[in-house]
Amino acid sequence: MTQAHDIDVTLLRETAASEGSLAQRVYLSVKDAILALDFPPGANLRKAPICERLGVSRAPVSEAIARLAAEGLVDVVPQSGTHVSYFSMSEIREGVFLREALELATVAKVTRDLTEEQRKKLSRSMRLQELLIEDEDAAGFYQADEEFHSLLMAFTGFQRLPDVAQTVSLQVRRARLLLLPTPGRISETLEEHRAIFEAIAAGDERAAQTAMRHHLGQLVPRLEALHTAKPELFGTRQTRA
Repeated sequence: MTQAHDIDVTLLRETAASEGSLAQRVYLSVKDAILALDFPPGANLRKAPICERLGVSRAPVSEAIARLAAEGLVDVVPQSGTHVSYFSMSEIREGVFLREALELATVAKVTRDLTEEQRKKLSRSMRLQELLIEDEDAAGFYQADEEFHSLLMAFTGFQRLPDVAQTVSLQVRRARLLLLPTPGRISETLEEHRAIFEAIAAGDERAAQTAMRHHLGQLVPRLEALHTAKPELFGTRQTRA
C-alpha cells in the first residue's frame, strides 16, 4: 500500500499572483511544504492532486517539480513516480560546511562594520526569540532563527549572500526542523544566538566567530544520532512482503 505515503495537498499554501508565474507559485508552495516537513521524506508527489488543490494545469506543476528535482528536494524515478527526497548525511555535511564558511565570514565583517541601527535590529531579534520561547511557539522560533541569520548576512551589504546561503543549505534547513522537538534545543539555540549577538555588539570578532562555529557545530552530531535512531528518514527503506 502506497496511499499512506501520499502527500496531503491540503497543506499546500495558496500563493498570490505577485509571487510570479504559475510555475513559480507552484514551486514555492510545494517547496515550502517540503522544507516545513509537511511533505515528509519518501512521500509520493502526484501531479493531479496538486493541480486540483492549486487550480493549475499539469504544465506548471511539471515545471515546478523539475526545478525541485534539480535542487535535490524531490526524486523523479522512472516507472516509480516522484517522491520527496530522503535526507542524506553526506549532503547535510556538505551544506553545513559551506554554510559555516559563509557564516564565519559574515560575523567577522558585521562585527567590524556594525552600525548602531544594525545593533538595535539584532537586539530586537533577540527579544522576539525570547518572547517566542515564552509563548512555546516552536514554529515561530524557527522562523525567527532563520531571520536572525538572514539579518546578519544582509548587514554585510552583499545582496546575493542570503540567497546563496539558502541555496547551499536547503537540505540543512529541512533537516533542522527534525531537531526542534528535541527537549531543550530551542532554549539552547537562543543562548547560542545570544553569545553571537553579544560578541558582535562588543566588537569581538574572534569571539563572534567562535560562538557561531559552536552554534553551527551542534547540527551534524545531533543529526547523526537521529540517523541512527530513524534511518527510514535517510533513505533506508524496509522491505515488506
